Amino acid sequence: MLTYCIVDDDAVSRRMLQTIVENSELGEVVSTAGSGVEGTQMVLQTRPDVVLIDLLMPDQDGIETIVGLKREGYQGKYVMISQIENKDMIGKAYQAGVEFYIQKPINRVEVAAVLKKVCEQWKINQYLREIKDSLAKLDVFNREAGPPRKKPTVRETVQPILMDLGILGDAGSRDIVDIIEHLIHHSKVEALPPLRELYEAAARVHKSESLEVEREVKAVEQRIRRAIMAALAQVASIGLSDYGNPKFEHYAPLYFDFQDIRLKMKEIDEDRMQDKGKVNIKKFLQVLYLQTLDKMNEN
Repeated sequence: MLTYCIVDDDAVSRRMLQTIVENSELGEVVSTAGSGVEGTQMVLQTRPDVVLIDLLMPDQDGIETIVGLKREGYQGKYVMISQIENKDMIGKAYQAGVEFYIQKPINRVEVAAVLKKVCEQWKINQYLREIKDSLAKLDVFNREAGPPRKKPTVRETVQPILMDLGILGDAGSRDIVDIIEHLIHHSKVEALPPLRELYEAAARVHKSESLEVEREVKAVEQRIRRAIMAALAQVASIGLSDYGNPKFEHYAPLYFDFQDIRLKMKEIDEDRMQDKGKVNIKKFLQVLYLQTLDKMNEN
């Protein structure tokens, strides 16, 4: 569960934001402050995961506060909430380290949606840190044990994950591996390009003519969707049998949206005919790519 500090000179805004966070079950507000100076003290004292901060405050504005916190070594995430519409000011906020900017007046749905994205990113980053720590320990062990092993390929890195998810033999798993290989070899950033672009990259691995590629793109999308839906059902089944199963605890929150997992578990438990449902393909591919990228960089 994420922790938050709310820094805003408007008491009503602070109460509204705290209510949204807690009623939406997005985490716990561990501290609030009515000024930038007080906010700096509270953040350094409580060390929250996320700081919700106003841009304009009488003693010290939000950008100055963020810069000061970074100087002090605080490494949490920042979400700025303000009435300011000036593009230059908003640009400076992003440059200072703000990850999301929400326009006042406060809209409950918008705030909740943004904070869910923050939670999702935090989980991914947390998992990557855990991977790096584990790989670092493994690297020390390998150095002590003997000469380094051959660096694994993208396919060798991805396939064990797909096997855990029960879709290694699925037709869509080949497309998923092709996409991850494309990203590892051609992408210089961690953010995913549009899904259409990824489907085209997978299609071009096996097709060359334009018309063939266009038809294959649709087939790739369908195969990947079916494969990820199968993985969702597999993980949900594991969780239904044993909620504390390590595979369920690991894959369910990382690769899938919670509401999709919960719905699938309910369908299986009630032995209802499972509809096509929905699944967050981009999240699945993003996490798989980041996990693979991290493992490849560490070897």
